[in-house]
Amino acid sequence: MELQDYRRQLDELDAELLGLFNRRMDIAGDIALWKRDNGMRVLDLRREKEKLRTLEAQCPEEMREYAFSLFSLIMELSRSYQTRILRPESAETRAIEKALRETPQLFPETATVACQGVEGAYSGIACEKLFKRPSTFYFSSFDAVFAAIEKGLCRYGVIPVENSTAGTVNAVYDLMRKHDFRIVRSVRVKVDHNLLVRPGTKLEDIREIYSHPQAIAQCAAFLQTLPKVKVIPCENTALAAKMAAESTEPGIAALSSRACSRLYGLDILKSDVQDSGNNYTRFICISRNLEIYPGADRTSVMMVLPHEPGSLYKLLSRFNALGINVTKLESRPMPERSFEFMFYFDFETSVYSPRFIQLMGELGELTDEYEYLGSYSEVI
Repeated sequence: MELQDYRRQLDELDAELLGLFNRRMDIAGDIALWKRDNGMRVLDLRREKEKLRTLEAQCPEEMREYAFSLFSLIMELSRSYQTRILRPESAETRAIEKALRETPQLFPETATVACQGVEGAYSGIACEKLFKRPSTFYFSSFDAVFAAIEKGLCRYGVIPVENSTAGTVNAVYDLMRKHDFRIVRSVRVKVDHNLLVRPGTKLEDIREIYSHPQAIAQCAAFLQTLPKVKVIPCENTALAAKMAAESTEPGIAALSSRACSRLYGLDILKSDVQDSGNNYTRFICISRNLEIYPGADRTSVMMVLPHEPGSLYKLLSRFNALGINVTKLESRPMPERSFEFMFYFDFETSVYSPRFIQLMGELGELTDEYEYLGSYSEVI
């Protein structure tokens, strides 16, 4: 036989499979209505496990793994279709619909905003990209920024979550479980690190360089050219510049921004010393209340999945079935639970899409616990 003959056979089988798949989904839809009328949930986990075991046993051993994957996906698609028919409502979907009705049409131009660090920090730069006339208050830690939002001291807070070269800001993700907040917008800020010194200081005079750990990581190649210089982490790049400016000791430098050189009267001894010229940090703008502004097309959630094989696969299959793009997946250990993790998802879809409302209605049955962090748009 020729290749085209084999392909013709596959085409015929695919047509049969498609017809059977459509019939199966129709029956799944009828089952959904029956479950609704009889007060049953869409997910019957015991039935699914028994069914998968039976199907596996009916397959030749070399095909069992493939059959398991195939029918797991088919069952996931069936549940997704059943949920679409029933359109289940949850506390989250009600809160989302309420926020869509009550949030103003325009993002505010001015507000009280909490940032970590001191004046000149990149979080302050991010704040000024988000708001035209912010009243910015600086706090000593990320924890304090979250607390300021919870206590109503500031309406918004601006927090870094990831960098394009150094990766995730793990400390922030760990704090997300501790605090009650919602994300209302995100913004990307171009990061250019410079070696700042007091006027008159030469490169050979430098003994210590201060900066934030992420900035230090982003300038690793440059720092390797200064093997005799001690590199010291501090809370943020703006504080590093302030320390260099106020130090009475000679040879103190900072990795910081151009804005900080002007703000603290420092010279730029070396400019753009970061490893990558395409270096961006992504910040989130948080609030105590859920606000969803027009154009929101990105959503963040965090969740705990069942501690069993396949739980993450099932969740990702649901995103796939709905055609929703996951843009970030982060896991962080849960100290109170041995070898269990909290997962953080960012995904893209309009809040006005029926797929979005359907997914939010389904997450409860796919997870042990989850929290909706907000839907928003990103300023670039």
